[in-house]
Amino acid sequence: MYESIKRSSEQWNRFTSKGDEFGQHSCVDSYCDLKRHDMKDILLPDVSRKLVENGLKVALPDEKKFGVCLTHDIDDIYPPFHHTLLSMYHSVKDADLKELKKHSLWRINGKERSPYLNFKQIMDIEEAFGAKSSFYFLTAEKDPRRFRYNIEDVGTYMGDIVDRGWEVGLHGGYYSFDNYDSMIQEKQKLENVLGKSVIGFRNHYLRLKINNSWEMLSKAGFKYDTTLGYNNVVGFRNGICHPFWPYEPVTGKTLDILEIPLNIMDVALFECAGSFRQAWELSKQIIDTGEKYNGIITLLWHNNIYSSPHLKEWKKLYVKILDYCNQKNAWITNCEDVYKWWSSADIDYP
Repeated sequence: MYESIKRSSEQWNRFTSKGDEFGQHSCVDSYCDLKRHDMKDILLPDVSRKLVENGLKVALPDEKKFGVCLTHDIDDIYPPFHHTLLSMYHSVKDADLKELKKHSLWRINGKERSPYLNFKQIMDIEEAFGAKSSFYFLTAEKDPRRFRYNIEDVGTYMGDIVDRGWEVGLHGGYYSFDNYDSMIQEKQKLENVLGKSVIGFRNHYLRLKINNSWEMLSKAGFKYDTTLGYNNVVGFRNGICHPFWPYEPVTGKTLDILEIPLNIMDVALFECAGSFRQAWELSKQIIDTGEKYNGIITLLWHNNIYSSPHLKEWKKLYVKILDYCNQKNAWITNCEDVYKWWSSADIDYP
């Protein structure tokens, strides 16, 4: 299996650029480019297909045929000024006085009235479909664009998230993906405020150094990572729609951390699709592919989406995806549950 994953990763990297301004690797530049590509390169999990054809057996809870893993990166809890201006503009355009007041007055009424402190709203949406998700919070002080927030400001909110059975994990800072000391410091800071240990990690801007990042994450006490994905397209970056333990070619052993690949990120989806219809078509294709190969499809929707008037279609699509997956009787859960199941289940690898 791991030789197949290794060969697939090398193949997929041929379709990867040299890296953007944040050192993240991208793929094609638009939906049109994606359509011109050989679709199997990105939208078909070739490794998972071969594994299934050779006898891979995956038993999911309650005999579910496939899983959908829901995640949210909490990049901001207070709208930056340009976010506020954009929201106010669209509120006026839509003649929505309620939204206009919410986005224009929260700084006057107090930080606790911030539109981006919307975790209960997100959980309520998911609970309606029998689902739950993972929330990844930043604790890093350095960022290439701006300081984000103090983790102490969301202590109560994180407690509410955990109390409802959802997960809190670490959203590693921009400089953390290859800095062990930063990983440790950020993890301890989050755990001190949360009052419990965290096992999950996704790095800011999806920065990842294979295999160095995984080795450091394992050493730092994380149990899983869910960073591996594209930042401007959707699909299967490493050709697999199943979680896996990364392979270390030098030692010939697997690393003690589970990678749960990221398949659909909101920003990347709408950037490469360009319309609601195309975004839905791509999402549906990826979900149906995950079902076909008995896999796990991971989604990332940022929290600001649910409170931004100009991104209503993004929120609408998230609900449409949840409804579709619920109708298909998918196991819709968070990364913590996926990790616990995958690390204890009897997976029959060929």
